[in-house]
Amino acid sequence: MNIFSLEPRSRSLRWFATASVLFALLFFAHTFTAATPQPAPEAAPVAADTLDLSKIYGKIQVVESFPDYKIKIVDSFPDLKVQIVESFPNSEGKWQMVSSFPDYKIQFVESFPDFTIKYVDSFPGVNR
Repeated sequence: MNIFSLEPRSRSLRWFATASVLFALLFFAHTFTAATPQPAPEAAPVAADTLDLSKIYGKIQVVESFPDYKIKIVDSFPDLKVQIVESFPNSEGKWQMVSSFPDYKIQFVESFPDFTIKYVDSFPGVNR
């Protein structure tokens, strides 16, 4: 009896060997394709004309990294006029600056902002 023979001696052994090989192939194919991480879709740059600025109000936190929006402060022709309030930031353009639990996180930049703002004392909102 040759133990290195590739030919099984009976039909049941041949069926068992074939089924074992198929199971192993399917198992490894499923394991490696399911475990392969898919690349995350890259976020498209946010343009001020596609962004609804009237919905950006509430509690705002200034951060140095991983912001929701990158903002540039300008003196003329802003996309959004912002009024800083101490309480009730419940309408368009009213921001309450907080250090924790923000509605939005922003980062101030000098180039390539998502939109521009101007600080005002009255009449905050989208510059139409």
